[in-house]
Amino acid sequence: MKCRPATMKPSLVHCFKLLLLLALGGVTMHVPDEDVLSSLGALHLDGHFSFHDVSAMARDFGNQCSSLPAAVLHPGSVSDIATTVRHVFSLGESSALTVAARGHGHSLMGQSQAAGGIVVRMESLRGDRLQVHHGMSPFVDAPGGELWINVLRETLKHGLAPKSWTDYLHLTVGGTLSNAGVSGQAFRHGPQVSNVNQLEIVTGRGDAVTCSPEDNSDLFYAALGGLGQFGIITRARIALEPAPKMVRWIRVLYSDFASFAEDQEMLIMAENTFDYIEGFVIINRTGILNNWRTSFKPQDPVQASHFQSDGKVLYCLELTKNFNSDSIDIMEQEVSALLSRLRFIRSTLFHTDVTYLEFLDRVHTSEVKLRAQGLWEVPHPWLNLLIPRSSIHKFAKEVFGKILKDSNNGPILLYPVNKSKWNNRTSVVIPDEEIFYLVGFLSSAPSHSGHGSVEHAMNLNNQIVEFCEEADIGMKQYLAPYTTQKQWKAHFGARWETFERRKHTYDPLAILAPGQRIFPKASLPLSL
Repeated sequence: MKCRPATMKPSLVHCFKLLLLLALGGVTMHVPDEDVLSSLGALHLDGHFSFHDVSAMARDFGNQCSSLPAAVLHPGSVSDIATTVRHVFSLGESSALTVAARGHGHSLMGQSQAAGGIVVRMESLRGDRLQVHHGMSPFVDAPGGELWINVLRETLKHGLAPKSWTDYLHLTVGGTLSNAGVSGQAFRHGPQVSNVNQLEIVTGRGDAVTCSPEDNSDLFYAALGGLGQFGIITRARIALEPAPKMVRWIRVLYSDFASFAEDQEMLIMAENTFDYIEGFVIINRTGILNNWRTSFKPQDPVQASHFQSDGKVLYCLELTKNFNSDSIDIMEQEVSALLSRLRFIRSTLFHTDVTYLEFLDRVHTSEVKLRAQGLWEVPHPWLNLLIPRSSIHKFAKEVFGKILKDSNNGPILLYPVNKSKWNNRTSVVIPDEEIFYLVGFLSSAPSHSGHGSVEHAMNLNNQIVEFCEEADIGMKQYLAPYTTQKQWKAHFGARWETFERRKHTYDPLAILAPGQRIFPKASLPLSL
């Protein structure tokens, strides 16, 4: 049922303008005029707009940027999103109004925010039913605002699951597909953007378009990894595979980086291998194996009790092998054969058996603990890099041997993936080598000063990036925090021309995703 159009009171507009300026410390910026805001309230929608209590939409997981929107759209349908974007488009290039789609708010530097613009709360569309389709090539149709954890729970009811994941599942489908979506399964299946059959997208012109590799393929590949620049993903058709019941979850430690890296590369290239492969770097941490004992069992408890990690740089390899109750013996044999080929420290072999759901949702378990300690909603000055295989040893020697003194502020991920599993027609930018490494410095900054501060973490991040540039490492940033078009042009390199052409085609007024800071509003030469 259509809602009656609501009219915004003029006094509310003035209050908003005052609050916005106060929140920004008096910084001058464009604020939509009263007529523009009133026109939003007059749109016929299945959902509704909020013009107050919008401060929650000015925060994200990174907790470093805060930009108040003028309005928040709570869509009751895809049509609401199309109507809103079409209305903003109709205002023309003289209007500075922008639109940002917000999923679960897990952006790091305000990418899901829209200063003085409209934030679309995509999770309002989660009420749409997930539709699982069986057959030779099973798939699920999921709303763009649905959380991956809910996609997993629903598909598991059918004995199926998506092929590729992120480490954290409480993110929206549209959010991860607008970036890439990477985890320890990517070496086999590629990132999440390589496992999508079809999309429904609302473009920057307000058109709702269904696209796939066969139909409207340019828009399809543009949107995948497109940072929200070409349209808002409102629905995705995701490829599925038979889901296992159980997982053998294994951790081992290395003291030698070369062996650690070479073993990972061997595993991702092998035909018969583990189902998930991720590496971690651990610098000067105490009691590592004792911490593992709370969830994992040591293969040799006596030897494990003698292991000392203090003052060392160690490398953890995390592996899984999927199995069902009737195939546990086969799994045990396969795991034993694979482990025999690896050069880890034998006393550090730990494992546990958990359900497939428990393993994939493992980070949420940590989230619950951190929230209880007040350590979740703190700044997260993360740095995510893609490093070519040819440079990874030089990178490791400098970063883990000289720049970083410990890893106490958060996990450091380091694992290889295969370029051949990444569809090069998407907008994702990766190094130009068949094997490259994802390296993630996932810092938390709970303190205002000192070792646990944002300033300290950002200083280390800057040192790492500067080294990469000076040493010609050939790295690309993932979830890049660039703030100028010059930086983005360098990031895309030869692919910038295609990226810019697609922007002209699908969002010519630069309405969408202003928080990415790629195309300033109304700066594009137009041919509408």
